[in-house]
Amino acid sequence: MSDADPDLVLRSTRVVTPEGMRAATVAVSTADGTISAVLPYDTAVPPGARLEDFGDDVLLPGLVDTHVHVNDPGRTEWEGFASATRAAAAGGVTTLVDMPLNSVPPTTTVQALEIKRAVARAAAHVDIAFWGGAVPGNLRDLRPLHDAGVLGFKCFLLHSGVDEFPQLAPAELDAALGEIAGFGGLLIVHAEDPQLIDRAPSPSGPRYADFLASRPREAENRAIAGLIELARKHAARVHILHLSSAEALPLIAAARNEGIEITVETCPHFLTLTAEEVPDGATEFKCCPPIREAANQDALWQGLADGTIDCVVSDHSPCTADLKVGDFGQAWGGISSLQLGLPAVWTEARLRGRTLPDLARWMSTAPAALAGLAHKGAIEPGCDADFAVLAPEETFTVDPAALHHRNQVTAYAGKTLHGVVRSTWLRGRKIADHGTPTNPTEPTTPHGRLLERQHHT
Repeated sequence: MSDADPDLVLRSTRVVTPEGMRAATVAVSTADGTISAVLPYDTAVPPGARLEDFGDDVLLPGLVDTHVHVNDPGRTEWEGFASATRAAAAGGVTTLVDMPLNSVPPTTTVQALEIKRAVARAAAHVDIAFWGGAVPGNLRDLRPLHDAGVLGFKCFLLHSGVDEFPQLAPAELDAALGEIAGFGGLLIVHAEDPQLIDRAPSPSGPRYADFLASRPREAENRAIAGLIELARKHAARVHILHLSSAEALPLIAAARNEGIEITVETCPHFLTLTAEEVPDGATEFKCCPPIREAANQDALWQGLADGTIDCVVSDHSPCTADLKVGDFGQAWGGISSLQLGLPAVWTEARLRGRTLPDLARWMSTAPAALAGLAHKGAIEPGCDADFAVLAPEETFTVDPAALHHRNQVTAYAGKTLHGVVRSTWLRGRKIADHGTPTNPTEPTTPHGRLLERQHHT
């Protein structure tokens, strides 16, 4: 708990804490940016403290998005730290973790990490941490990257989409996981089996059904089964990225029951969009693994409900509009949703009987735990005073022009979503107000910090 005196008090009839949602008063010390206490709703405001009363709007812990492709430096026309973190702030995300690829250079050496940190430091409107990359030839770089504070290491089992971040062959994957397990690190994996993908039908053309057939569920299932075997062999921690195939959930649940340290995430697009609704030629819906059918989506929601799926993160993977051509074989694969994840997931969750405390767990607490960010992800004393203020009953229609992403290409265009983010707070400072960052024209005075790994849970 902070020893600093609280000088800011946030009050709401609906505050989401680890114990559930209740009326409460949250005392914040802006001197160190932490939560001092969570108190009964009618607690008197300390002398000299400023009161922010949100009425019935919901006070959530700021979202922690551990899967964001910022692409900066090197492909900054796709996205950059300034635009990505403004979009994050507008959407209630207070911490993001940058993926090691699509930037040039990729984060596969300490030198590359320092280049990326220098770029991010000058432009961060929210807090930022970094994943490292495991690629062929950088086995000796993994421990130095770990020591430099990356949260873990991402790898691909098939072509990543960019040539400067190649996939690991089976023997290289085995060696990398053994090395990472040796220092207690975490491997996060794009899990699709390359042989099954190679044997699948070609994805070329405008028909979404053809693209879906080119990325079969079995490719995910087989890759995940293989990763479970390797995690068992090395007693290693493994995290499955962007799970699309619900058929893999029993494998993951069985591995956990055996004591294997395996976690898994899914994404807003897999929980809210379905293959049946994707028009032919609408490559803004293209991602890998793909958006699957409604029945598969139902099973993913069940995996969240029973705890097999740990967290929901964006996999924000933007590109310039010209790369979203109408051919599913040629278009860049990626969904831009950093600013929209909270309302998108809430829109579907409320229909399925899920609660705002569920969302806080999936989109804040669990990602923070995965990343080893001990002071993020909860409204409780000692945590950073990071908040998203949400009007959950209000709706809005997604206008791409209103998004702060560098390129306003989104699969959510025109959709009506529940949940309006009123404001976003980072360590007790308001960083976005009604969808607009509070300092959008001051990129030289960002308030975000660069974070390093603290511990793992």
